[in-house]
Amino acid sequence: MPELIITKDIDAPGLDTLDGYRQHGGYEALAKALKEYRPDELVELVKKSGLRGRGGAGFPTGMKWSFLARNDKTRYLCCNADESEPGTFKDRMIMEKNPHKLIEGVIITSYACRISVAFIYVRGELALAGRQIEQAIEEAYAAGYIGKNILGSDFSLDVIMHRGAGAYICGEESALMESLEGRRGYPRLKPPFPAAIGLYGGPTVINNCETLATIPAIIKNGAEWYASFGTEKSTGTRIFCLSGHVKKPGNYELPLGTPIRTLIYDEQYGGGILDDKQLKAIIPGGSSTFILGADKVDTPLDFESIAAAGSMLGSGGVVVMHEDTCIVDAVLRMTEFYRDESCGKCTPCREGTYWLTEILHRIEHGDGKESDIALLMDICDNISGKSFCPLGDAATSSITSSIKLFREEYEYHIRNKRCLVGKL
Repeated sequence: MPELIITKDIDAPGLDTLDGYRQHGGYEALAKALKEYRPDELVELVKKSGLRGRGGAGFPTGMKWSFLARNDKTRYLCCNADESEPGTFKDRMIMEKNPHKLIEGVIITSYACRISVAFIYVRGELALAGRQIEQAIEEAYAAGYIGKNILGSDFSLDVIMHRGAGAYICGEESALMESLEGRRGYPRLKPPFPAAIGLYGGPTVINNCETLATIPAIIKNGAEWYASFGTEKSTGTRIFCLSGHVKKPGNYELPLGTPIRTLIYDEQYGGGILDDKQLKAIIPGGSSTFILGADKVDTPLDFESIAAAGSMLGSGGVVVMHEDTCIVDAVLRMTEFYRDESCGKCTPCREGTYWLTEILHRIEHGDGKESDIALLMDICDNISGKSFCPLGDAATSSITSSIKLFREEYEYHIRNKRCLVGKL
């Protein structure tokens, strides 16, 4: 079993309380950061560790911190815990089982970036996670880890937990800021980027929950220690959310670079395909990433290898589909999600996702036309790269990749008015 960083002691009794967290070394990294490092030194330390964002894009965390505009405006930190990507459930686990690890990461990041106000934006449906974060913030304030002159230093910070209202679009960083400011969650035009003009017009850092929960271990053990895990360009470990047709779905922390096969088939992790059927397809990073065929099962789970295979590591949501899966039906379900979650701000996404769903629905239910496959690809071309935010791109990923890999299933649906795998 490889060494665990984020999920170490995750099931220890009482870990979700302040006393329980401190019994396992909690807040030692914060004390070390305040005592031994100046803010800019912490930024360089995180840069050296190679930590990359765990929310989707995989941008280098320390570099993002260093982009903050140097002016006299108030700086803000936004923890993006609006975990809404289908197939992803790691941030929920962190907040529910070890909320203080996230809080400690938020405080250290705020100190490193000279931030005085931090927000934790929690997906509205995650009721327990929200309560756990609220409780952890209260305990941290009472113990002097948040507030004025933290641990006797000259650093002060306020941390505020904000519940979302169930909009997928608010996982997009600019829509998240719009929501925090009390407006409808519409994405903003970029540039300017949040590091220059973000929340309330101030320089803003936006990091994913898992990213921030990783910071204490890096501070405590050093950049070289963290970089010893994973690969040269994809350092460290990350939590993979394994779901779909596997015997043991769940969250598994593995070093980056571990083959997909290990995650799916190893008895410590997925334990193999459900009912011992054949693997058909893999979604490697949540439903917004391109589908991979079974021939890619030995691809290492790191940013570069998954990109070379034709997809993205994304949010770490690995969805497995076996031989009895109707690809058209699966893609229809995903496209319905993006149709429903489109904010409607831009025409390509608002109109395009509706028509994609209509066409897929008629193919799946025996009313497809020979021209529908080309029409799907044409609509995807008019959405991808032409929408206001990445939601449009996300809506097309499963369609374009599934047609590329499983075109014969679409054609069979259209010609025979039923599913190739025997589904009526």
